[in-house]
Amino acid sequence: MASFQRKGLQTRILSTEEEEKLKRDEALVSAFKQQKLEKEAQKNWDLFYKRNSTNFFKDRHWTTREFEELRSCREQHPLYNAERCKVFQCDLTRDDLLDHVPPESVDAVTLIFVLSAVHPEKMRLVLLNVYKVLKPGRSVLFRDYGLNDHAMLRFKAGSKLGENFYVRQDGTRSYFFTDEFLAQLFVDAGYEEVVNEYVFRETVNKKEGLCVPRVFLQSKFRKPPKDPAPTTVSASL
Repeated sequence: MASFQRKGLQTRILSTEEEEKLKRDEALVSAFKQQKLEKEAQKNWDLFYKRNSTNFFKDRHWTTREFEELRSCREQHPLYNAERCKVFQCDLTRDDLLDHVPPESVDAVTLIFVLSAVHPEKMRLVLLNVYKVLKPGRSVLFRDYGLNDHAMLRFKAGSKLGENFYVRQDGTRSYFFTDEFLAQLFVDAGYEEVVNEYVFRETVNKKEGLCVPRVFLQSKFRKPPKDPAPTTVSASL
């Protein structure tokens, strides 16, 4: 598996065959089914995790390599204890994080293949929810599916929910981001853009002789630091 990152490039250019496939799959899932999928989103993801358990997900050793903020949070905080952490279940589009986390107390937030599972109309709610608990001057560390990723082209006809938004056979959904859309989403929620780049990969299956192109978006968006308190100047005449 090869990995490389380029700055200032657009997403992967599709072949003529790939472009034609996307054009053929323009029909959207009915409004009734879309409402049903939204209503059953939590149930579908619960079933997904139950089926896959720990077999589907591998240790993400690359996270501390790509996001140095995570290493500093772990190694420079004097109270860090790897055996103790607070775990709670939360719907970021609906449940208030302040019910579990003090305001402006979090050093770093990771949204790694999280936002793509949220309906685009509710993504801003997630970012506003996170904003309340993040310390000023600290960042959200983001990685997720990019536009024209191979996974996007594997969807069969009848899987499209909206622009860049698809449903899998198990009812779970996935959005494929452009850098422009993601940046606007964060900026509108009050964040500052630090890094926002496409990551291109090639996944090779030597046994089957396949090489498939992967596209991800890797980004950092910062909550603006608080302005220092203004200096009070008094004068008497």
